[in-house]
Amino acid sequence: MNCVPKGLCSLEPSRSDFKRRNMDFTFDFKIKKEVLENYLSRSVTASGLYDSLTLEDDLRALKRIGAKFLGRASGIWYMTEEDEKHFEKSARLADLVHEMDPEVILQACVFEIVVERVEEVEIPLYVLRAFGEKEERRNFRLDKMLFPGEPMGFRSKRDDPAKNGGIPDLSRRETAMWFYYRATRYIDCGYEALHMGQIHLYTANDPGMARTAQVFDMIREYASVHGRRHKVLLDAHTHGVNIRGKLLFDYHAMPYTRVPLLEEEGQKLVLVREGFSEGGVNPDGWSAEAMPLLMEYDNWGGRVVEEPEKLTRRELAAKDWWGYDQIAWFANQPGEERDRFLEYTYRWTEIMNVNAFFEVPFRRMLGDAGVEMERADNGQKQVQNFYQCNQKSPACPMGFSQEETIARIWAAGHSLRERAGNPPLVQDHGAREVYDEKTGYKLPERVVVYGSFQPYAGAVENDSNSEVTRMYYVGNNTYVLSVLLPFAGEYSFGVSTYGTLSAVYTTDRYPRSGSGPRKWFRTKKDNAAVRFTYEFLGTEGVKVEIFED
Repeated sequence: MNCVPKGLCSLEPSRSDFKRRNMDFTFDFKIKKEVLENYLSRSVTASGLYDSLTLEDDLRALKRIGAKFLGRASGIWYMTEEDEKHFEKSARLADLVHEMDPEVILQACVFEIVVERVEEVEIPLYVLRAFGEKEERRNFRLDKMLFPGEPMGFRSKRDDPAKNGGIPDLSRRETAMWFYYRATRYIDCGYEALHMGQIHLYTANDPGMARTAQVFDMIREYASVHGRRHKVLLDAHTHGVNIRGKLLFDYHAMPYTRVPLLEEEGQKLVLVREGFSEGGVNPDGWSAEAMPLLMEYDNWGGRVVEEPEKLTRRELAAKDWWGYDQIAWFANQPGEERDRFLEYTYRWTEIMNVNAFFEVPFRRMLGDAGVEMERADNGQKQVQNFYQCNQKSPACPMGFSQEETIARIWAAGHSLRERAGNPPLVQDHGAREVYDEKTGYKLPERVVVYGSFQPYAGAVENDSNSEVTRMYYVGNNTYVLSVLLPFAGEYSFGVSTYGTLSAVYTTDRYPRSGSGPRKWFRTKKDNAAVRFTYEFLGTEGVKVEIFED
């Protein structure tokens, strides 16, 4: 057991908030849907936490906000240090975290990359034995892991052995052993969740993913014997893999998707829904129409344009997140805007996908988009290459001071989701072959809310055919849609039936032409949820509810 850093010995897990909310974090061998969702609702992205230089303060901050799931806490992309040293650090982190709170789940990553330095790693006998290989002393071999023929984009040739490699082919036995080796090593270190990277890349030669499912079953079997609570949670960047009704993952994970908001000054953007989370039978036996989905601000290098000053505003807006990856854009915003966007993301997730959970950024690399700031310990200016939510202090001299914001949005719980969340099957708008019981009149399948609010919901202004603001049919001739508007203001609206402008409804039961008078609503606060309800052939007009708390 590693020693706890000075100042942490007296820390005890704070359970009062969890008890008050009846949040259960207990599991063994299997995890119930409710418990899994409790963990995901207190999840943070803690990338590379095992290698943090401010670990003592990181642990303080994790306890302060009440985090229970530490995403990406360990894992490597390039092999820049000896593998045994990496696992020693990873185990030390797990020991320290579990000293602080034994309920916390730490996640490690097994990414879609292998490099030349894998050949420095000896294959343990238990791995060879698990795959029926000859028990001998040998190391992994890169040439037996990569895709034959080197498909475009699958090979990255570098002079540095720590970076020379490519995407591994999981249909090959050597790669399967590598994945199993890394997964089991993390399980031995005390990690109870694994992020398996971009699964649709490394399984390109495994149609139907039969080989992949076999490897994952082996990993789960190992965890059932050696895991802290005899269970390992698996996710990947995917909307789901369903094999004959059974799901490959415990839950799914995806980055957020955005569109630029050119109507506002600065580098503003709004989130838009992308895809869904596949339903079926969970690996632990319970079923759901849609599995829980974990959403994050992703990273892929920092800046995506070398000379942004040479682009027009519209051109720059079209380059990922205003010329950055996701976390780099976020970190480079002013402090008040970061706080607003954290709240916006949380509230957006609550209503736009009731199966999804926001994995709040706690620590994540910024690549070449580091932020210059004044250090709290010596007052000197320095570039911070990691986003850290910690309160800026001598213990974390380049923190971004967002602990309080995270604690505040988590304190809201899921009340907004319960009051204004859209239906759970986000891609099913319903109303197919539905008829009014009294008249026999066929109900419209496409009903769209449109108006000046649409750009603030990720759609084109006054687009009566928008899929982004299409309403959901919920029965009894009734359609609903909730949107999250990032900025307070006055907005026009109308409800277009059949996606045309020949019958537009507002605040009474009478249809009007789309060129007719508009109706307006006003939000007094930023990040307000607005819910539209419309009853086809009803006696009243469109109901507009605003949720600002």
